[in-house]
Amino acid sequence: MSEQEKNSSCSAESCSSCAQADSCPSKKVDMKIAPNQYTHVKKVIGVVSGKGGVGKSMVTASLARLMREQGYSVGILDADITGPSIPKMYGMHEHAVGADEGMFPCIAKDETRIMSVNLLLDSEDMPVIWRGPIIAGVVKQFWEEVLWGDLDYLFVDMPPGTGDVPLTVFQSLPLDGVVIVTSPQDLVQMIVRKAYHMAEAMNIPVLGIVENYSYLKCPDCGKEIQVFGKSRIDEIAMDLGVEVLGKMPIDPELAEMVEEERFYEVKNEYLKDALEVLQ
Repeated sequence: MSEQEKNSSCSAESCSSCAQADSCPSKKVDMKIAPNQYTHVKKVIGVVSGKGGVGKSMVTASLARLMREQGYSVGILDADITGPSIPKMYGMHEHAVGADEGMFPCIAKDETRIMSVNLLLDSEDMPVIWRGPIIAGVVKQFWEEVLWGDLDYLFVDMPPGTGDVPLTVFQSLPLDGVVIVTSPQDLVQMIVRKAYHMAEAMNIPVLGIVENYSYLKCPDCGKEIQVFGKSRIDEIAMDLGVEVLGKMPIDPELAEMVEEERFYEVKNEYLKDALEVLQ
């Protein structure tokens, strides 16, 4: 089949699992999904990681808190369908409600609007045992059918890796940029390049990198202990041509706020350099 014949056979269905859809020579298929008439979001920011366990949800919520402190209206779309944690961090255990027009996001105590699969389940500890296409469809619904209202920023907490759901978010949501979350281990530094190159392939700007678990500060002497090894984030960022938005230590106070479900009170000073980039 010729290249022209391949392009002429493109459709939204056939391109839904294609990583090259945004750069297809035919440019005939627009994968972006329009929001409903009740949703007006100025900036959509994805928070991604090449692998799990690097504290991506912590960074997502911290960025949301950072912008709430500046007086911006903020929402969080929890696209980590099989591992949702955002609602519990904010102490939210109610069920989202719907109307004929769509679903309403739940509102945290700091007025952050949140939608997560945990707000729809009968029990929070029920596992989500769904295949990739179904999960990807739910993420699309969270954008298309949730009545977000007027928001300055919508942060999308994406699942780790470069599979179905990150691909769906990249192709379907009007992302203005992504923030990559990593940690100091060499293995993770290698994988952060995968996240970067995926965003690059999908023509999504990388706004910067946040390193989590950078160090642990001794409570007695104040010495910074590099538990996971020496940080190479500055070297990686320079090589990729992106900014370092912050280096977050292992902070017992932040962990305590998560456990006490009071993240709506967090003031994360470690990410203050991200403020100018996000604005």
